[in-house]
Amino acid sequence: MTKVLIALSGGVDSAAAAWLLKEQGFPCAGAMMKLFPGDNSPENDARAVAERLDMPFYLLDCVNEFQQTVITPFIAAYQNGLTPNPCVVCNRRMKFGLFLQRARELGCDFIATGHYARVERDGERYLLKKGLDGTKDQSYVLYTLSQEQLTHALFPLGELTKPQVRALVAAHGFANAQKPESQDICFVPDGGYAAFIQNEQLSTLSPSGRFIDTEGRDLGPHKGLIHYTVGQRRGLGLSSENRLYVKELRPSDNTVVVGAEETLYESVVYANDINLIPFERLDRPMRVKAKLRYKHPEQPATVRQLDEDTLRVEFDSPQRAVAPGQSVVLYDGEIVVGGGTIVSEQLTVNS
Repeated sequence: MTKVLIALSGGVDSAAAAWLLKEQGFPCAGAMMKLFPGDNSPENDARAVAERLDMPFYLLDCVNEFQQTVITPFIAAYQNGLTPNPCVVCNRRMKFGLFLQRARELGCDFIATGHYARVERDGERYLLKKGLDGTKDQSYVLYTLSQEQLTHALFPLGELTKPQVRALVAAHGFANAQKPESQDICFVPDGGYAAFIQNEQLSTLSPSGRFIDTEGRDLGPHKGLIHYTVGQRRGLGLSSENRLYVKELRPSDNTVVVGAEETLYESVVYANDINLIPFERLDRPMRVKAKLRYKHPEQPATVRQLDEDTLRVEFDSPQRAVAPGQSVVLYDGEIVVGGGTIVSEQLTVNS
């Protein structure tokens, strides 16, 4: 019979996913990926869920892999003037990469998580679809999943809303029913990513450089590229009659380009490191809705595939603060078409 390894975090969503699968009669085990040394409270919460459901529990030591796969590239991206999306990388390489590998070693056929998303089979391919709760849909951070990964993935919460999930967990006596939502970047608990990078990389601090405006005029020193992101206004320390925003980060000459808000808008976005889900290649232009950030409202656009690893996305209306390093994710109704990592236009080929 099909065996499932459930990714338990100690939170509400994974507890609900585990309960639902047990109710459906799947032979289940729970496992937690230990990503950081130290704090054991999430492990204790995850173990308590497994014990409550009378299922085996495994603690998977993934500290080194997480450091190499997620944290080190995250730091390098900021040092190179990018705005990375570590949750996307973690899902691709850790939760549906390493965790799936460990599941197979334990004799499990599927892995399950508490993501709000859905997987459906359509002929020979598997489709990734939005979760029905539009306020919690997490398909954006799952767009990189391959056909192989989707084949072995279960998302029990895809048809539920967050209030339904909390009610389910409370009704069945789980102690974590009112546990608060987790933060976006798990390894930066206070959101201070620049301080985190400095603590991690004391020997290679981001050097100071110069602010310049869109005309190339020198406006004074900046603290280092890691302290800024595209669209930022506060904390620049610049004196100006008009409001200035970060328009571009240039690692080539260690400058931060600033300008008026109207300079932040772009209609065309390029992406590399692409993944397409319903098909292998986009043979013709396609009308889609596109998101530039997790909380970014979908916007109508036309996407073209320029070569094996480049997409060109043209929005119907200009979009604000497009940040290289983030992901552009494409939708056809409820279906995730795919997406890629946003790059500067200068870095693209055959454009």
